[in-house]
Amino acid sequence: MTDRLVHDDEGRNTAAWPVRAEHFVTPVDFFFTRSHGPVPPIDPATWRLEVEGLVQHPRTFSLEEIVGAFPRREVAATLVCAGLRRSEFLTLGPLPGELPWGPEAVSTGSWTGIALADLLRSVGIAEQARYVQFTGLDQVERQGRRFGFGGSIDVAKALCAEVLLAWQLNGAALPPAHGFPLRTVVPGWIGARSVKWLGTITLSAEPSSNYFQSKAYRVQRETNLEDPRDVSAGIALGEVPLNSVILDPTPDDVVAAGRLPVRGWAMGAAGRPVTAVEVSANAGRDWTGARIAREGSPWSWVFWEATVELAAGCHTLAVRATDSAGATQPRELRETWNVKGYSNNAWHRVAIRAE
Repeated sequence: MTDRLVHDDEGRNTAAWPVRAEHFVTPVDFFFTRSHGPVPPIDPATWRLEVEGLVQHPRTFSLEEIVGAFPRREVAATLVCAGLRRSEFLTLGPLPGELPWGPEAVSTGSWTGIALADLLRSVGIAEQARYVQFTGLDQVERQGRRFGFGGSIDVAKALCAEVLLAWQLNGAALPPAHGFPLRTVVPGWIGARSVKWLGTITLSAEPSSNYFQSKAYRVQRETNLEDPRDVSAGIALGEVPLNSVILDPTPDDVVAAGRLPVRGWAMGAAGRPVTAVEVSANAGRDWTGARIAREGSPWSWVFWEATVELAAGCHTLAVRATDSAGATQPRELRETWNVKGYSNNAWHRVAIRAE
């Protein structure tokens, strides 16, 4: 059975949990949603995309022009919320104002659109351009101002073939909650950079000054005592780190003693493949190799399976992964702690009882 977890009163931030074994590509109804404001009403017939800034030929595109003027691309990519597994940090102390996401804030989709690089080359990239900024048509209120959610990526990433301007998810038009009629999809980067309801692309010499690039979605290790939620001095989030999660069993499950199947997902950083997944039945003292049961694209998760032997009693399962660059996950939660609880990729642990 899969439940829908809702993390806010308006129902904008939701996810299905646990992920089903058959949902390697997440059905749209099970896809997690993350929004900072209401879904904007958009008429696709009158919608336009403005491309401006450090380009040789600023231009306005209709949806019909985008769909018809460039080669169609399809990319399988896992979107990961920056707050994935934030709730584990609550064992170390409060995180005021932050949504208590667990391991559910992640989904994999088949995205259809055009390569962002194709559109950028069509307008000409000025020599001084270093960043590509995205601004959505939604309206968010922060610090007494109303503006569209936004962020930026560097030009080098923007020109990679996997970065899309997408109008379809899993073969159908984007649902309103997922960015209809057009959104960015930036595989391998935190979900916040895959801006929905896209309205403007701006090329610039500096990163976006949008609140969600300059004031939020930044890793800061020390708390500003004058403003505990301020992370403007931190480092802007970009690539999603190597991570792995136990999907089954789930916390506090009661299972039969003996041989226990364990399953979950893992994902390398920067599109690197996962080369090993290991599972422990005793909080990390001993490890058993897992089998990769389902592989995907370089930009999606893999599903893994393992079997552990349990005596009657309480146990803490743990998982860790390694990718092709030799990267491993931090052992302790404290090693990844930051002010807003972003990008937790410490060993994932699940406490259960065997009878």
